[in-house]
Amino acid sequence: MDVRVDMQKREIKLKLENVRAEILYHTYQNFDVNTLLVSFGEKRRVLSTWDGYKEVSFVANTYQPSALSDITMINYKEFEENFPAHLKIPRNNLSFLSTGANMDNLAVCEKSYQGLIVSCLTTGGVGNALRSGVDGANWMEQDGTFENTLGTINIILLTNATLSDGAMARAIITATEAKTAALQDMDARSSVSPENQATGTGTDNVIIVSGKEPSRSILYTGGHTKIGELIGVSTKIAVAEAIKKQDGSSKSTRA
Repeated sequence: MDVRVDMQKREIKLKLENVRAEILYHTYQNFDVNTLLVSFGEKRRVLSTWDGYKEVSFVANTYQPSALSDITMINYKEFEENFPAHLKIPRNNLSFLSTGANMDNLAVCEKSYQGLIVSCLTTGGVGNALRSGVDGANWMEQDGTFENTLGTINIILLTNATLSDGAMARAIITATEAKTAALQDMDARSSVSPENQATGTGTDNVIIVSGKEPSRSILYTGGHTKIGELIGVSTKIAVAEAIKKQDGSSKSTRA
């Protein structure tokens, strides 16, 4: 299925085999948007902090300008159903995230060791940065509806290794630790309590995509493992670069 026929696109070259990444330039509800679409030759096991565990042929991260976000956030469930159809992909064959960060500000970092490859594709903004466990919250979900999200760090991690379910889950922790380390090194500040360093934005998400090489089976992805190191380093570098691209300054608090 070629979902890219009528869309302008820019390829993102990755080291991984049977993986195609590209930025699509298109419209949605009469708004100019762009979408990072990663396609696989066959279904991959995916774990997303947004929609959980799936087996899909596509993952994506899509940019919503603020005016479009104001509309989609009124009924995000409807957007989740309609957007995949716009890309001509069945909803059950796509795991995707959305953000106010432009895909032209995407950061890509790949690290490898003895044939083991980790690719991190990240967008980021710190407009609603906070310090977890310290700052209060004022969002209340009502039937899947929230206020507009002002800034989000979205991370898509891919590897050629076959990850166990536990390894996929642990990779989220490793990536989150690396994201927070990047924010600390940049001295990113909480938008709620600027006297505190931020640990994230409160709307961040991660997608982990397992590879399919049976000779590279991984059960654990913690920081003391080589794959954990690759995840941490690639994520930390990509997060810092993405935020600098999106916000123009490592200490900016703009959306």
